[in-house]
Amino acid sequence: MTTFHTRFIDHGTGGEPSCMQLAERDVPAPTGRQVVIEVAFAGVNRPDVLQRSGLYPPPPTASPYLGLEVAGTVVATGPDAHRWKLGDQVCALTPGGGYAEYCLADERHCLAVPVGVDLLRAAAIPENYFTVWTNLFERAKLQAGEILLVHGGSSGIGLTAIQLAKAFGAKVWTTVGNAEKAKACEAAGAEKVILYKEQDFQQVLQEATQGQGVNVILDMVGGKYTNKNLQSLAINGRLVQIAFLEGSKVDIDATPIMAKRLWFTGSTLRPRSDEDKGDIARQLQERVVPLLEKGQCLPVIHSVFPLAQAAQAHALMNSSQHIGKIMLKVKP
Repeated sequence: MTTFHTRFIDHGTGGEPSCMQLAERDVPAPTGRQVVIEVAFAGVNRPDVLQRSGLYPPPPTASPYLGLEVAGTVVATGPDAHRWKLGDQVCALTPGGGYAEYCLADERHCLAVPVGVDLLRAAAIPENYFTVWTNLFERAKLQAGEILLVHGGSSGIGLTAIQLAKAFGAKVWTTVGNAEKAKACEAAGAEKVILYKEQDFQQVLQEATQGQGVNVILDMVGGKYTNKNLQSLAINGRLVQIAFLEGSKVDIDATPIMAKRLWFTGSTLRPRSDEDKGDIARQLQERVVPLLEKGQCLPVIHSVFPLAQAAQAHALMNSSQHIGKIMLKVKP
């Protein structure tokens, strides 16, 4: 079977964004249920930044290279892969290696590019939509009519969470850093936006809910937010942790967990089994893709960089000045 030669981004031993350079390597022939995708666009995500910085090592069986989501064309299939044929356009959650002209993905982790959605937006779907769906709807059991608080609502994850939660009938509130980001969240469907640099979100929530609290919180901050989150939840509330921008180690007052019968949960996506990821993909195909094909809940794209400018893309991610997704254009 053909071995594909690809240009890719090599981050070497890691470090600052400048450590990323274009390099060349062979992509092994697909085995089992793998497919090879000729990549048109790849998404830039916070886990990529953490991995490049040496703070998020990939699982032992995953690719050591950067890039967790792509969209493009299937150009080869493994011996046990029968879902896709050559020439199919897909977007895929990858185990790494997406910052490349060709990459491997499990056929179960691919979605057909939704009708009416271009490859750029399709490439922005997998990482955020897989993450939001499994955490908000599988783990937190978010229900129509409940109040969801999304921290960092202007991020790719945040805007996805706002749109999907609203589409399924929840009321969405969020925290952001400035007025421009607040407008973006309101446009996505947030009903209340808290400027965390000017307002104490815990106090705002207590006043807005007459002390009852919100039903679900999606948090990627951690640190000092953790206790404030627990205090801000309603009876039977659920705190879902998906990242720790301010650190994972904090002294917790667990009293609210007992007193209000709270759930404190969370997950990471990359280490999950191929079967788990395939199940999430099936749910997205059934429940979310129809929305995308109606022009609803689409990814918000902030900027697109050529593959060779991956370092600039990561520098922008580090700055937190972006609203929505940062993407890499791979195919000229």
